[in-house]
Amino acid sequence: MSAQEGSGRPEPHRPVLDPPPRRPQAVRGLGDRVFRFQLTAAGAVVLGIMAAVGLFLLLRATQALRATGLSFLTTAQWQPDVHKFGIAAVLTGTLLIAAVAVTISVPLAVGTALFISDVAPRGLRRTLVSLVDLMAAVPSVVYGLWGLFFLQAHVIGLSRWLSDWFGWIPLFTVDGTHPGDPLASASVYTASAFVAGIVVALMVAPIQCSVMREVFAQAPAGEREGAYALGATRWGMIRAVVLPYGKGGIIGGTMLGLGRAMGETIAVYMIISPVFVIQPHILQTGSNSVSSLIALHYGDASPFGMSALMAAGLALFLLTLAVNFTASTIAARSRSGAQSEA
Repeated sequence: MSAQEGSGRPEPHRPVLDPPPRRPQAVRGLGDRVFRFQLTAAGAVVLGIMAAVGLFLLLRATQALRATGLSFLTTAQWQPDVHKFGIAAVLTGTLLIAAVAVTISVPLAVGTALFISDVAPRGLRRTLVSLVDLMAAVPSVVYGLWGLFFLQAHVIGLSRWLSDWFGWIPLFTVDGTHPGDPLASASVYTASAFVAGIVVALMVAPIQCSVMREVFAQAPAGEREGAYALGATRWGMIRAVVLPYGKGGIIGGTMLGLGRAMGETIAVYMIISPVFVIQPHILQTGSNSVSSLIALHYGDASPFGMSALMAAGLALFLLTLAVNFTASTIAARSRSGAQSEA
């Protein structure tokens, strides 16, 4: 007999420790592993192609960059055969055309996306989505012909009005004209960055609208219904729920459209009158862009001139890459994956 039994004391209770919980581990089948490998391979191929394009441009542009150095970014002339060339003028024109395009396309894309996601009847939404997607499929040359032969003649009046009333702003100044001058020639308003920007705006608006529409459509239903329950109107609900929820999508779609606008070639090439001076007046005839510069001089470029064009393409590639990466980062941080628990 033990000592505890002899003393008559009960044995103290010893708690039984439960084993630590096991973390669930997903068992991936063959199909899941193959699918994961395909996605990884596709992502690696895309990154590899992008790196290969950048490396190709860098190698082909080395000769021109060595000859000019940092003056490549500050020189406005384009005379590569005499080693006087740079992208100051064409880069300025590229940014101005893209800025005009984004200024016009963003309100159009936001309004269209809101109408499709929150205002249009359900039976009409699919048709509107198809029409917007169809605009993105129209070739650039069609937009260029439309802008050159139709839009430009109808925009001259607007350009003249902007110049007359807002000409005191350097951006809207047109050299050689005076406010209210009835004898001012209409040709000073043609082939401008403003006309090209309007055409590019219609080309990038479908891309922006698609991104914004997807984010707006995923706004939590519980928050929408809660806003209505508190007495909000439809516009009040959109302003209090949908727009704050879709802010990341708006910014991401805007920057994706900006990257697309900076790289547009054919439509801009058909509309603008190329000049190689830094021309900050968007309403005045004459502008330029990096992509149209390459399209204009590619056919008759010397070996050194081809290297200079490759350097210009490298600058545009890096600029567009930076814009797209920024847009992807902002879009990834949006609440596009959130759902309501109501």
